[in-house]
Amino acid sequence: MLPPPCFTLRWCQVSSRRDARHSSWYWGSLTANEAKEILQDASEGTFLLRDSSQRDYLFTISAMTSAGPTNLRIEYKEGKFKLDSVVLIRPKLKQFDSVVHLVEHYVQLSRTTSKRPSGASQSLAPPNGTVQLLLTKPVYTATPSLQHLSRIAINNATRQVQELPLPNRLKIYLTDYSYNV
Repeated sequence: MLPPPCFTLRWCQVSSRRDARHSSWYWGSLTANEAKEILQDASEGTFLLRDSSQRDYLFTISAMTSAGPTNLRIEYKEGKFKLDSVVLIRPKLKQFDSVVHLVEHYVQLSRTTSKRPSGASQSLAPPNGTVQLLLTKPVYTATPSLQHLSRIAINNATRQVQELPLPNRLKIYLTDYSYNV
């Protein structure tokens, strides 16, 4: 079950931050320099979500790339989230109802990309010296609980939680964070 679309900026901020806080990889008001320090010795694809320091954006993804730590602003417009980008690419980027759904999409895309045979990965290198974005490993603010990790595993296995032979209270817990990252 996907979260409802964001109808007002205020409602969206509350809803998105709530979902992000459940993720354990949302760091709140971390600065770009603090994010860089956290990611400095991490492997490529390691990422975290934080509040954007720019007023026009709610969130920023800080990620380790082959060129080092980088920051990607997340744009919120007309009830949808998408990565900020240059004007020519912006219309082609997918939009999402929640910031966690956006991150989930790019994590799944990165997993698909990284599973390709090693010979194929050469053709995936971006042109013109740009850096490919991979989101493969979140940096947690604290170790997630076994309950939360189990919820992610169940959500990864099925999107039909309501059909599982489980108590309603457990179904509510599973659907409260219906993402698999």
